[in-house]
Amino acid sequence: MSTPTLTEAATSRFIRIHEGDLDLQLHYNIAGEGAETVVMLHGSGPGASGWANFNRNIEPLVNAGYQVVLMDCPGWSKSDPIVCTGSRSDLNARALKGLLDGLGLDKVHIIGNSMGGHSAVAFALANPARVGKLVLMGGGTGGPSQFVPMPTEGIKLLQGLYREPTIENLKKMMAVFVFDSSSLTEELFQARLDNMLARRDHLDNFVKSLAANPKQFPDFGPRLGEITAPALVIWGRDDRFVPMDVGLRLIWGMPNAELHIFNRCGHWAQWEHADKFNRMVLDFLTH
Repeated sequence: MSTPTLTEAATSRFIRIHEGDLDLQLHYNIAGEGAETVVMLHGSGPGASGWANFNRNIEPLVNAGYQVVLMDCPGWSKSDPIVCTGSRSDLNARALKGLLDGLGLDKVHIIGNSMGGHSAVAFALANPARVGKLVLMGGGTGGPSQFVPMPTEGIKLLQGLYREPTIENLKKMMAVFVFDSSSLTEELFQARLDNMLARRDHLDNFVKSLAANPKQFPDFGPRLGEITAPALVIWGRDDRFVPMDVGLRLIWGMPNAELHIFNRCGHWAQWEHADKFNRMVLDFLTH
């Protein structure tokens, strides 16, 4: 049975966190009342949010009996602005710890897309006892591809969009974000542009962060062996943001990881192949 109140507005919440040197207001969405919690961490694109990244994936988890939490990372959507001069992955991991502490959640499953994958790995390294299972898509560790020049085509377009947030630049980025751009609607473009322009402070701070530290996402490759949690790594064969061989590094490093590669898929597997993605994730979490 679907949940009629499962909307962004109905699930929207704010919390003040105090974690180490962080004193921030975070925005998050929460749905479902299950005994187990799944946390979803979004990517780094301008205008991104937990709801925008995962709106095709929430309801199946809620209907299966999970509580679902979507955290808007510091510097995105309705969370507080911040300039990150160190590791963005670790910053988001500390924010997640503060959120979980504030919500009284001890152990959670984490689904991370792109930057969210990096952040999930950082959290697992810092808080191994608090991770049930991991699902990582298009991210998880930094470091270069062995086959594609870095930064990739998609990352260059993403950074350009932060500097010049126009509908034209948004469409250029989104055209390589997914495999089949015909699925992208004018309504989606406009909603994403509105999200971006609503928080120009976030855009400006991202550019300032890159200037202060161009390497926002460190390479966790040497430490991946420390992560013993079961992990499902999902990648798009045609990812033009984070090449597929980066996903192979996760499989080589994490002792309990498995990999699924979607054909005809870019950097947004949970959106481009939502139905099969949802079935795979539910099967992974419940078995």
